[in-house]
Amino acid sequence: MMRNIPSSLPWKTAWITGAGRGIGESVAKLLCHYGLTVYASARNSSELNNLKNSCCNELGLIVPIPMDITDPRQIDDMMLSWDQGHGVPDLVILNAGTHDPFPAHEFSAERCSKLLRTNLQGTINCIDPVLKRFIKRNSGQLAVMASVAGYRGLPTAAAYGASKAALINLCEALRLDLKGTDIKLQVINPGFVRTPLTDKNDFKMPALMEPEEAAVEILNGLLGRRFEICFPKRFVYLLKFLRLLPYSWYFGLLEKSVKVEPETEAVDKHG
Repeated sequence: MMRNIPSSLPWKTAWITGAGRGIGESVAKLLCHYGLTVYASARNSSELNNLKNSCCNELGLIVPIPMDITDPRQIDDMMLSWDQGHGVPDLVILNAGTHDPFPAHEFSAERCSKLLRTNLQGTINCIDPVLKRFIKRNSGQLAVMASVAGYRGLPTAAAYGASKAALINLCEALRLDLKGTDIKLQVINPGFVRTPLTDKNDFKMPALMEPEEAAVEILNGLLGRRFEICFPKRFVYLLKFLRLLPYSWYFGLLEKSVKVEPETEAVDKHG
């Protein structure tokens, strides 16, 4: 539900990574609806073209930018093109990420590295040039997509949760460093949202939201003053409470509430 969203937003342009599907796609559509020029980046150019076509009758404009955030050279090329034009967009939402759930008996340094290369290092690759330009002009708004999975360890989410916990910590530190500037930095911690990433989960996801609902929550949060944009509230507050529990209580609760498959069954299931 829209809550006091003005007819005219405080930004004219936005850059969204991971805009080809899921939350990124829904946020891009919403901002375009409100008249923004949205630079939408993702690796899949056909998804970006579909996004552009779906918004052809909106007030704003979708500008597809096929790119891979794990390649700093592609990001540098895009930044240089902005430097030669109107500069980095007013609003930057670093949403791109991936998910690869696996239990301990399938733990793999290669799989962890691949996930961290996108979720953590890819996001850092974007933060670097954006912050430099925001600091130089002393303005801009940056939002980084993390997750409530970064609050505490969850089953099969060792790599994913670690990447999101790192992003939360990174944003907290940068927020302190940016005090006294006109740069607004926020972290986004959604609960379960129906996307191609959460479709990989093989367990019940409480308070599951649609990406369109998540986009509205994010826009409301971007317009607000809070550092953390988190939703749905009741589910998030439960997880925040669990974060305060001692390990013996926390592990006990999780082991009772989350079904853990015997190792032989899990091996068969995952191939």
